[in-house]
Amino acid sequence: MAVTRRNGRKPIARILAEHADAAAGPPLARNLTAFSLVCIGVGATVGAGIFVLTGTAAAQYAGPALVLSFLLGAVACAFVGLCYAELAAMIPVPGSTYTYTYATLGRFCAWIIGWDLVLEFAMAAATVAVGWSGYAQSLLADLGLRLPTRLASAPGAGGLVNLPAAGIVLALTALLVRDNRDAARANAALVALKVAIILAFVAVGAAHLNPALWSPLVPPNTGTFGAFGWSGVLRGAGVVFFAFIGFETVATAVGETRAPQRDAPIGLLGALVLTTILYVAVAAVLTGLVPYRELDVADPIAKAIDAIGLGAFAVVIKLGALVGLTTSALTALYGQARIFYAMARDRLLPDTFARVHPVTRTPALSQGLIGVLTALVAAFVPIDILGELVSIGTLLAFILVCAAVLILRRTEPDRPRPFRVRAAPLVAGLGILTCLALMAGLPGDTWIRLAVWLGIGLAIYAGYGRHSGEPGAAPRA
Repeated sequence: MAVTRRNGRKPIARILAEHADAAAGPPLARNLTAFSLVCIGVGATVGAGIFVLTGTAAAQYAGPALVLSFLLGAVACAFVGLCYAELAAMIPVPGSTYTYTYATLGRFCAWIIGWDLVLEFAMAAATVAVGWSGYAQSLLADLGLRLPTRLASAPGAGGLVNLPAAGIVLALTALLVRDNRDAARANAALVALKVAIILAFVAVGAAHLNPALWSPLVPPNTGTFGAFGWSGVLRGAGVVFFAFIGFETVATAVGETRAPQRDAPIGLLGALVLTTILYVAVAAVLTGLVPYRELDVADPIAKAIDAIGLGAFAVVIKLGALVGLTTSALTALYGQARIFYAMARDRLLPDTFARVHPVTRTPALSQGLIGVLTALVAAFVPIDILGELVSIGTLLAFILVCAAVLILRRTEPDRPRPFRVRAAPLVAGLGILTCLALMAGLPGDTWIRLAVWLGIGLAIYAGYGRHSGEPGAAPRA
């Protein structure tokens, strides 16, 4: 039986058997390594969070205490990352949180979280693309070239359409459609270049710091929750939590890894350590170079370099930002296609999303459709709305991952766990509470948008997924 009829849960044994079933169609290629997973994680996380949203979070919420916001986000991620590592090593298939939810809470909840993950991946890719556009335009301006405002900004941000943002999404989609191994190699090379440039920024910026800009570390609250003060630190953490979405992307890639039981924990936890160090260092240097209220721009690191006055180095940093944002968008688009692949195999989406190209061994058609739709979002939606939507969607997914660990410890206690979280009730419980606290720090209109989005998902489920994804249905090829 494919699922438990009482509540729509799908046993882990069945999930693994379906993933290995050759009769279900050509499988995704298994050619990634632990190093590939670390690079995917770093590529996903070190992007818009460090090159774009650092400025927004510092200028509007946390001020110099942005460092504390990143540390708070990292603590929450440490709890969640351990839970991801246990689940990814135990259930090494595409789908990540969607699949874990199907195994613990059933089909209906799996649909809800799968729909929520569209916010995390597709909206993340769109957010990063808008940031990429900002840095590209800054670099072109250094060369004396400027795009017409109406063609370089979304409605609500002073323009009609953001063509550079849409263009980078379509270009990366073309790469992902071809071969995941080529995409992984390109990502690894770009990640290495990106990290080198970030370290150069930290080193050069540290030599030009103005420590007076860090005082006070926590600016006084303006009288509104989340506008500086300690509530601002909390809200800033909720916003920059976007920077830690790499866990989900690594988990989606585990099904294409050669030795997932060993490589998944390395990829997940290795990426967390590296990115946290980079984030804290950049946040400290950034707020020590530019007054925090002046950082509310699409390219804050470029502004910091301009403040130093090193023209040639500014070009290098802006190129590094473009590289960083490129890898972040690449991995987000990759992850979205794998979530849809898993949902379509369970008949919760049309079978178009589960088709694997016999030559490239990628979900090529699904990847192309996702790329086109994401490009449209990047072209027409401002970055501030996108960033907060991604954060709340990510936090909801993380809560379910922590809950899944607790549930499976009770329902399948004897199942082999290649990586086992110690003190699981404490770790998973703290992960849930921390994520709830960060969600509470997000603005009310973000919650409203989440509710509207989930309402749309419920309507689609009622009209399609509830009937086509009935218990006992065989997975689609």
